[in-house]
Amino acid sequence: MSGHDHHDCIHRALASAEKRCAERGVRFTPVRRRVLELIWRSHEAVKAYDLLEDLKVFDPGAKPTTVYRALDFLREQGLIHRVESLNAFIGCTDVEHQHELFLLICDGCNWVEERQAKGVTDAVAGEIRDANFLPRHKALEVHGLCARCAAKEPKAVSGPA
Repeated sequence: MSGHDHHDCIHRALASAEKRCAERGVRFTPVRRRVLELIWRSHEAVKAYDLLEDLKVFDPGAKPTTVYRALDFLREQGLIHRVESLNAFIGCTDVEHQHELFLLICDGCNWVEERQAKGVTDAVAGEIRDANFLPRHKALEVHGLCARCAAKEPKAVSGPA
């Protein structure tokens, strides 16, 4: 991603988290802040045990429960999403609005992009409604190659997935 200021992503994510937690009257503790910061290090999905290893630099006494409690808190506040197919986590790019989860996941570099694809999520909602189905959780994840990784691949025949 040329021209991308990732430090700005981290700064905006932390500022949004502080604001949301203050509005809701919940504590944004140093451990929760650090876990969110670690998740936002890149736009790749991060596994809990990788977070634990990195968190131990900040808090040598950190245990798996430390990370899982922080992840549960961050999810409850709408600050992160779980990437179901990878059993990993990414930062939410739009904490101000309730939204459906539609993720593009690169199998080459593990980059994950959250998309707002309203037409797609509306179509899925229509199918669910037509089936008289009551969903508990919805997340649409599409695996493939990002533009950077696709450019490195030998010429492939593209067609419908």
